[in-house]
Amino acid sequence: MCLFCDIIEGKIPSTKVYEDDKVFCFNDINPAAPVHVLVVPKKHFDDIRDIASADDGQEYLGAVAKAINVIAEDKGLGSGFRVINNCGEDGGQTVMHVHFHVLGGVKLNEKIL
Repeated sequence: MCLFCDIIEGKIPSTKVYEDDKVFCFNDINPAAPVHVLVVPKKHFDDIRDIASADDGQEYLGAVAKAINVIAEDKGLGSGFRVINNCGEDGGQTVMHVHFHVLGGVKLNEKIL
């Protein structure tokens, strides 16, 4: 099992922000912004390449997009936010379960690195 699978199953505590039948979203334990929520598909996919090539991947990506919109509205991010996906070790992915970071609550600059 992976860390995020354990969080989704409730084996590891988290602060849930949103959940539906396809995604589980929770606050990052080391936030990089006032709002820092992780959006994680409930089905295990290693990375974005894995979810994109799966037969049901489009369903999960659609659920991710919906969750991001709900989170942005609920957290008052109408003036803007950032969504980040790290893919693979060289891309900075440390948990090999595809996930998306929603960052906001502060004015972000255009510099990504």
